[in-house]
Amino acid sequence: MMELRHLVYFVTVAEERNFSRAAQRLRVVQSGVSAAIRALERELGTPLFERTSQRVALTDAGTALLPAARATIDAAQAARDAVDEVRGGLRGTVRIGTLISVGFVDLPGLLGQFRAEHPGVDLRMRAAPTGSAGLARALLDGELDVAFVSLAGRPPAGLSVRVLVAEPIVAVLPAGHRLAGAGATDLAGKSSRRPAGTASVGPAGRASVSLADLVDEPFVDSPPGYGNRTEVDRGFAAAGLQRRVALEVADIATVADYVRNGLGVALIPRFAVGSGDGLVTLSVTGAGLRWTFGVATASARGPSAAVRALLDMVDAHRLER
Repeated sequence: MMELRHLVYFVTVAEERNFSRAAQRLRVVQSGVSAAIRALERELGTPLFERTSQRVALTDAGTALLPAARATIDAAQAARDAVDEVRGGLRGTVRIGTLISVGFVDLPGLLGQFRAEHPGVDLRMRAAPTGSAGLARALLDGELDVAFVSLAGRPPAGLSVRVLVAEPIVAVLPAGHRLAGAGATDLAGKSSRRPAGTASVGPAGRASVSLADLVDEPFVDSPPGYGNRTEVDRGFAAAGLQRRVALEVADIATVADYVRNGLGVALIPRFAVGSGDGLVTLSVTGAGLRWTFGVATASARGPSAAVRALLDMVDAHRLER
């Protein structure tokens, strides 16, 4: 008879690709994990992992079992949630994915409040080395329960996204750039020709640029798979233009620092410009570029009671802004 515990161990080893790390995560001895996997393989009559001294990889059978195992574990958790809701007090685990920079949500404060209100829920969070595209895949594969993402255009099929913020993408140039103009101000309003806090402008009072104006410039942008990069790439492709990304920076909050130091120009949401010292921002015409940020779940899996509570808290924070 297949045991739920064996499936939990199997999924953990599949995610960690390592028996020792899986045992540490499960807080059991490694021999117990190995024994559970061997028992599961005997019951199914096939190896689930290829084991060498260098790596642990799923076999074809293991790959086929993984989504069904996750669905079984989710169903068992949903049953526990139903009982816990009757008894009072949430239990379970919420696996959260996030971008490196989450400028519009006080995530530490949000999760601290959640922990204080629901101490029985185990929160596990990981950042996305491959950006929002990687978080989306992890949600669809059942590795995450909820993720804070920036996805350009329509969400991938199978995801439900609550948009928290959507704002225009602006062009950011170093203050001495040819498109900034001698009379331009930076965001701190440091030009003597203009009051502090006024908008930055280009030559002859120019306040905007087109993608064609920027196409020959070196760009600082996020790596492929990140929401800002996807949206800007889409804009250039729609205009029939090709640009050159000279520097890829995973943390969007630091992009402006590279621009400030003369390493390129950028198209980023205004919040990522920061103080703006030594920078000029211009609006972008004709492209309709927008940066969106939201919280996503897999629509095929009903959220647990703990996930629903977290989403409700996110909604409350959004309304308070």
